[in-house]
Amino acid sequence: MTNPCLYIVATPIGNLSDISIRAKEVLSSVHVIAAEDSRNTKKLFSLIGITCNKKFIAYEDHFEHEKVQEIIDIIKNGNDVALVSDAGSPLISDPGYKLVRECHKQGIKVTTIPGCCAVISALQMSGIPTNRFMFAGFVPNKDKARFDFFNDLKNINSTIVVYETAIRLLKTLKTIKELMPNREISIVREITKMYEECINGTIEEICLQIENSPIKGEIVLVIAPCLEEEKFEDIDVEKILIEELKESTLKDAVKKVSDTYKLKKSDVYEKALKIKNNTI
Repeated sequence: MTNPCLYIVATPIGNLSDISIRAKEVLSSVHVIAAEDSRNTKKLFSLIGITCNKKFIAYEDHFEHEKVQEIIDIIKNGNDVALVSDAGSPLISDPGYKLVRECHKQGIKVTTIPGCCAVISALQMSGIPTNRFMFAGFVPNKDKARFDFFNDLKNINSTIVVYETAIRLLKTLKTIKELMPNREISIVREITKMYEECINGTIEEICLQIENSPIKGEIVLVIAPCLEEEKFEDIDVEKILIEELKESTLKDAVKKVSDTYKLKKSDVYEKALKIKNNTI
């Protein structure tokens, strides 16, 4: 007899045929289901032919802390638990990592039943470089927070993936256009569903298209990495470095400027070295 454990189970993000054989076997056999919304999970079970004679525990953001030990105690008492989100892979911008971390601390086995993930699916469809990417979660819904969010991301040298709602999409695209005006982006929506679509182009082209023809559905945005010429275009790095080098060592000046303006340290160092060699 195997020791009871926590199963992290991926479920379909649209097309029910994407449920894996192993996921169905685990969801059918476990004693308890920890679900983001039990109503959605019970509906899924009905559609894929799994009986609902199980205990369901609501496991979502607001009550995550309270439920962690309850679930661990259930496992310690000899019961397998499956953690599921409303759709896709649990923990990807969904609650769960606190539970997994505490399971590790208390010696509870954790295993994953992999499957659908909107982040990976969007990357695969986008045609944007996938060798290095960052998933940044949901875009904030307030204007300033949205601006700060993308301002922090603009100099990261990797593809960026975010979730956004259709109703706020145009605001987000305009913010990206302001901060990353030369980027290629991809809007991937309704993944695996009837109206699945991938829209590619420059941020300027996509903004114009969405302004003239708004879209609906669940949306993943994929933003190409920053171009070399973008890195210093918004600030006068040379002027800032000259002032910093009057009062700081080269190392300290480079660290301060790269940290403050979120620039690549090697690029700032190269510029600072040229300034120092020419003027000091």
